[in-house]
Amino acid sequence: MSDIKASLTSAMKDAMRARDSVRLGVIRMALAAFKQVEVDERIEVSDERALVIMDKLVKQRQDAATQYADAGRQELADTELAEIEVLREFLPAPLSEAEIDALIDQAIAATGAAGMQDMGKVMGQLKPQLQGRADMGAVSGRIKARLSA
Repeated sequence: MSDIKASLTSAMKDAMRARDSVRLGVIRMALAAFKQVEVDERIEVSDERALVIMDKLVKQRQDAATQYADAGRQELADTELAEIEVLREFLPAPLSEAEIDALIDQAIAATGAAGMQDMGKVMGQLKPQLQGRADMGAVSGRIKARLSA
């Protein structure tokens, strides 16, 4: 069992004991996402895959919160934001801007990227290092700026 899945399972038991229904619901939703992947692909979810799944769940909640806020439904947006906070407890600490820039520089040097045609190589090298620790859309924009300069 992956470390993330084990910590979610432990947190689920704690939430049950504390009768924290909001937290329990979010944790069960994350575990259900893991279970869905395990059943569909007949695999045991690794920590790397768990990060991808958790990152996807956070992104879905961010999109929903934005849509709710745009529609004037702030109470629903606040619910989504609260769910994001629970999910982020199980993700690794986010990287600072300087750490992200350093990793981008290393990846560009390692791949020998010279222009925009090498964007995929750089992203391929960075994605495993940054998954769950940085917004990949923002990282992509930074890489584009570096490669086009």
